[in-house]
Amino acid sequence: MSFKQSVDFMINKALSVLDVSKGLAEAIKGCNAILEVRFPVEIDGKVEVFTGWRATHSTHRLPAKGGIRYATSVNLDEVEALAALMTYKCALVDVPFGGSKGGLNIDPSKYSREHMEKITRRFTRELATKGFLSPATNVPAPDLGTGQREMAWMVDTYKHLFPEDINYIASVTGKPTNLGGVMGRLEATGRGLAFGLREFFRHSTDVRAAGLDGELEGKRFVVQGLGNVGFNASSIMSDEDGIKVTAIIEKDGAIVNDLGLDVKAVHEYMLESGGVEGFPDAKYHRDGSKVLEKECDILMPAAFESVINKENAVRINAKIIAEAANGPVTFEADGILRERGIVCIPDAFLNAGGVIVSYFEWVRNLSHMRFGRMEKRLDELRGVQTVRAFEELTGKKIPTQIRQELTHGADELDLVNSGLDDSMRLAFQQIRSVKELNPKVSDYRTAAFVISIEKIVSSYLDSGVY
Repeated sequence: MSFKQSVDFMINKALSVLDVSKGLAEAIKGCNAILEVRFPVEIDGKVEVFTGWRATHSTHRLPAKGGIRYATSVNLDEVEALAALMTYKCALVDVPFGGSKGGLNIDPSKYSREHMEKITRRFTRELATKGFLSPATNVPAPDLGTGQREMAWMVDTYKHLFPEDINYIASVTGKPTNLGGVMGRLEATGRGLAFGLREFFRHSTDVRAAGLDGELEGKRFVVQGLGNVGFNASSIMSDEDGIKVTAIIEKDGAIVNDLGLDVKAVHEYMLESGGVEGFPDAKYHRDGSKVLEKECDILMPAAFESVINKENAVRINAKIIAEAANGPVTFEADGILRERGIVCIPDAFLNAGGVIVSYFEWVRNLSHMRFGRMEKRLDELRGVQTVRAFEELTGKKIPTQIRQELTHGADELDLVNSGLDDSMRLAFQQIRSVKELNPKVSDYRTAAFVISIEKIVSSYLDSGVY
């Protein structure tokens, strides 16, 4: 079963509990447009030809939104599947975007910074001149193999191609903050995952149904993939929630320490050595796939799709699978895990932090003003007045730390994190409500897709498209 087929089967399962006509269901599932480009770039005196794609799954809302990934595994099936997931993800968390995704078949590690800039600018030109990159219709963001650097090159290329577009800065998100990026975007997907898991653990009945109790503190995590998402999610929850990361799986193998790994130290070691092998105070396993089956409370796959499939699902030994990556669990594996009582918190929800904060960045770029610029000092003044009033009424001085907290005006990062937290909380509450109230829905994934499809159907019907 291909990645796209797996996604389609999951959507079919959600459609089966809804009263949606066959024609409308096909309209929702189908990919609106696909661009495939092949372009030459001169590298060290030799011409190399690169192949890339951009798929627009849905334009029921504009712009269509989705990342650009650079990897040798990129292909059309993957790009279409990821574009579809973006549509449902945006609808679920009330981000008014359609779904899109792009990719370039390339191994970034084999090229210098200068060569990567040249390749990225050419790919951007192919996308923009063919109508697949614009602040109004199709807005990329970072994904696997790309980051702020590539987004900076892309936005600069678009700016020079369309100098009359005053909103050029909104043509991509995930940019460096000095080029229009928003504070908090870099760690947004990981922080969104932390917010999502915290909301899950606020509901004791759901936690008990997963075979656990209490809060996140002390829960044993196995993390697969210590890239942007895996690192930020696990380090944030280690610092703020007291989780214990007992295993980290990477490309070159896995490291295990049942007493807990220092996630930041592992990340720094990886930056220096290129892998996890040799990290002190941990047992190394060359076959990282076997460590996916290690006993833990929460397994967090944060790298590629389909890492949990029908072959290994029977051996997974976690209470909860927190899907940090896109599509880490196949449709077939999902059924096996459900039968075994393992709870999957789906990627359409947990992985949505990046697009939520990308939405904030896009809005910020269109407004041409940073968040908090108008209200920060007013918030501070009101805090100062509140402190003064309390002290005058009681005749007592408020401790310095409390005074600082009360008189702090919300800055851009505060507002971004507040909006992200609110979005993740409300989305899970909606998922939980559907799961509890609809007798045909027995799992969080189906509930999430039911919500998404209902919102997309309403959009089609209200706009008269169908």
